[in-house]
Amino acid sequence: MEKKAYLLLENGDVYEGFAFGAEKEVIGELVFTTAMTGYLETLTDPSYFGQIVCQTFPLIGNYGVIPSDFESKKPALTAYIVREWCQRPSNFRCDGVLDTFLKKSNIPGIYGIDTRCLTKTVREYGVMNAAVKYSEPTDEDLEALRPYRITKAVSSVTTAEPETFKADHAEYNVVLMDFGAKDNIRRELVKRGCNVTVVPGDTAAEEIKALNPDGIMLSNGPGDPAENTGIIEELKKLAEYKIPTFGICLGHQLMALSQGAKTEKLKYGHRGANQPATDTQTGRVYITSQNHGYAVVASTLPDNAYESFVNANDGTCEGVTYKNIPCFTVQFHPEACGGPLDTSFLFDRFIKMMKEDKNNA
Repeated sequence: MEKKAYLLLENGDVYEGFAFGAEKEVIGELVFTTAMTGYLETLTDPSYFGQIVCQTFPLIGNYGVIPSDFESKKPALTAYIVREWCQRPSNFRCDGVLDTFLKKSNIPGIYGIDTRCLTKTVREYGVMNAAVKYSEPTDEDLEALRPYRITKAVSSVTTAEPETFKADHAEYNVVLMDFGAKDNIRRELVKRGCNVTVVPGDTAAEEIKALNPDGIMLSNGPGDPAENTGIIEELKKLAEYKIPTFGICLGHQLMALSQGAKTEKLKYGHRGANQPATDTQTGRVYITSQNHGYAVVASTLPDNAYESFVNANDGTCEGVTYKNIPCFTVQFHPEACGGPLDTSFLFDRFIKMMKEDKNNA
């Protein structure tokens, strides 16, 4: 027999559905993603730490569970909301079903909810706290969820120890600062001839310099970027070494903060695989995959930087290039998988930057 489950929103709305995955009452920040494919990558993206994720695409789970598509070892999200989950997936790579995977990962899910209505609510009211319940919510439940805040996000998802991944024919050594890194960032670097040493997000600048890297990669990750004051200070020191640097998503925001810029929380963020980003130098628009709730405030960028990409929908900052240090960063995900591959050339730009730096050494 199907067990009822309820999603209680901070504004008092209640959505009724049915439970799947782990049976666990939780509180999290409710967000939605519009991606039509890549639900496994969504489930295993560390950037969703502390969040209840709603998929706007109605059918989820139709190609099952495929571990080789995971972006991390385990899910970091708090709960998963779908319209319908497929109980009989069909794919030659399938290695299990979504319900079993969520149970094993201790992640609760709700299906049968009107996700279109839920998404409209979040778009109107903005990102808000929500709770998964298995009995009709009460006023006490509503009061209990309101104080929730995502904290210690990076420290909860970063690697515990450094780990090195070797390329077959390595030409460069890259240090990847793991703020909640998606595995495909590392894969994109390794296949381009980079040995990649993944280090904890709070690694000191001096320790990174001691590894003698040809380049530094700043990863994506969860939470409020401004909370990471220690990391921001280390990035400020790291910039003085003038090592070629490429930042993605949270890494983009943290680098901007280290150079004196500010960030702001968006009403409901950008999460999906169809966000248009305009190159400010060429005017060309790229379709990008994104997952973020904060943005760099372009007007606060220092004189030594310029906005390289803007979001074609709302004009928010999507990229920064620095003039006095060999560094460029983007808000979107050029390593997207699944998702558009329009901006994967940015990894080649990073390789070129490292090559030129070595040649000029």
